[in-house]
Amino acid sequence: MKEVEFLKVGRFLGTHGIRGEVKVLSETDFPEDRFTPGQVLMLQHATLKAPLPLTVEKSRLHKNAYLVKFREWDNINQAEPFKGGTFVVPATDVVSLDMEAGEYYFKDIISCEVVTTEGRRVGKVKEILTLPANDVWVVATEDGNEILLPYIDDIVNEIDVASKQITIEWMEGLE
Repeated sequence: MKEVEFLKVGRFLGTHGIRGEVKVLSETDFPEDRFTPGQVLMLQHATLKAPLPLTVEKSRLHKNAYLVKFREWDNINQAEPFKGGTFVVPATDVVSLDMEAGEYYFKDIISCEVVTTEGRRVGKVKEILTLPANDVWVVATEDGNEILLPYIDDIVNEIDVASKQITIEWMEGLE
């Protein structure tokens, strides 16, 4: 029997209050889809033999994490034993993208080589920060520094995920 593959969507950081609400650090490109009411997330934890399905009743963004209430948990004692677990969905439940419209999975962007339109190598994308105005790509340079690269049309010219290369228009102040 083939083992089911999963996509990681979040980390169970801890509980919030006494009514079973939990803090989840989002690790998905689509938190607005994954943490919407009715969505089923699977909880993986060292104490579980198989992933535990949990249905999102409600969720809200709070600081840098989501507060999620699952239908199956009514109090803190039901959630507490699973702290540190991972929330996943089946790999077949992938959200489709419109790459023509500039939509990409984070996993496709991370480790891409960043070069300028003049051909100068900048570094590799090591992390993506999701901020209110726009995403910011953290680019690790060869000399061990980091450049924060805003994902905006004025800077990012071309993304070629097949060749793992991103071409940017260099602007003053990026260093």
